Amino acid sequence: MRIAKAFLDDADVQGKLAFAKSIKIEFYGSLALTGEGHGSSKAVVLGLLGETPEDINPDNADNIFNEAKEAISIKLLGKQNIDFCYKEDVISKKDMFLDKHSNGMKLYLYNEAKEEVFADTYYSIGGGFFVTEDNFGKELTFSYDLPYKFKNSRELIALCKEHNKTIAQIIYENECVINGKEEVCHMLDNVIRVMEESIDRGCSKSDILPGGLKIKRRAGGLYNRLTSLSGTDQDFDPLFVVDWINVWAFAVSEENAAGGQIITAPTNGASGVIPAVLMYYKKFASRKFGDIRKGMYDFILTASVIGNLFKTNASISGAEVGCQGEVGVACSMAAGGLVAAMGGTMDQIENAAEIGIEHNLGLTCDPVGGLVQVPCIERNAMAAIKAVTACRMAMKGDGSHFVTLDAAIETMYQTGLDMQAKYKETSIGGLAKCCMINC
Repeated sequence: MRIAKAFLDDADVQGKLAFAKSIKIEFYGSLALTGEGHGSSKAVVLGLLGETPEDINPDNADNIFNEAKEAISIKLLGKQNIDFCYKEDVISKKDMFLDKHSNGMKLYLYNEAKEEVFADTYYSIGGGFFVTEDNFGKELTFSYDLPYKFKNSRELIALCKEHNKTIAQIIYENECVINGKEEVCHMLDNVIRVMEESIDRGCSKSDILPGGLKIKRRAGGLYNRLTSLSGTDQDFDPLFVVDWINVWAFAVSEENAAGGQIITAPTNGASGVIPAVLMYYKKFASRKFGDIRKGMYDFILTASVIGNLFKTNASISGAEVGCQGEVGVACSMAAGGLVAAMGGTMDQIENAAEIGIEHNLGLTCDPVGGLVQVPCIERNAMAAIKAVTACRMAMKGDGSHFVTLDAAIETMYQTGLDMQAKYKETSIGGLAKCCMINC
């Protein structure tokens, strides 16, 4: 969605959009192989119409998309009508991979004489981020003079110790330079709000997920059973908290699979982990803390920088490094964030984050049918439980650990590079292949 809108915005700025009479979109590699299942085709059409992930009403998205599929024209950015045939103009080249990244796509605008007037190539690099062909591999320029600069976990922790600040405080002060204190707090509140709303929506539904696998939502049923338990029942089962974590992870992951609005953290396919662990903190672990909101802020700020360390020094793209770069990174982020919210030291935070990724190394990305359903939904719940366990392990110690987070991040990246392409979000290996053969 972002790519399609950015493409048209660029064409408009350069004065080329006015000459457009038709358009063509081509998906390549993993993006082509999982495009329908991941909702990429729908997203790109919505982006052409000028929609954005933040502002679109997810309840109307399917209707808007279906109307565009059946139409013979489309209104670019909501203001310029051109010829459009969905079946002919949105193309998935499943047998072709672009050189720079397996999630590639090309967009073209043509004039009335069918001559190309504007074109560009984009790569979806994970977490809602993308780069153009010309900018791929280039270090992003940054105009802000941040008070705290770091490239890896070692430098970040050194800054914390030098200035006697927590990781969350360091990141908060950096963010305030860019956006201002009021906007940063608004952004944090908005992230928490959308996460909680996605849990609420997911827990209220029990229908069949779209896509053809006929997977029934489970969050709603589990939620109803848990809320009907008496205090005695809860006391009898000391692990009922685990069921709640599963419910919250299921709820968000099922909303994602249905095309609902969620927070990309760090990716859509891994979006259930952090909300589930954050809700665990809010409902259970925060009881001995006075300021729950501050704890949630510390959680999100700390988790976000851990995710950024992975994105900057490795990858959060399942198409590039497998699901270890999605669910594995989410587990690491959630583990470190939970330690921060519970008042742990920076060494304990790094320990928890390292444990979270270390025990997801080599995790493949093999969604059955290209859909973010099997094994993705359960995998989010398992990673959330792992994150809580990693937090508890780290906080029972003094923070000392043998493997650094930086080493674990580099190992994850090298493991992903060594992984065969069929296990990296192509749906042509692993469970995706075996299930379709045996079903």
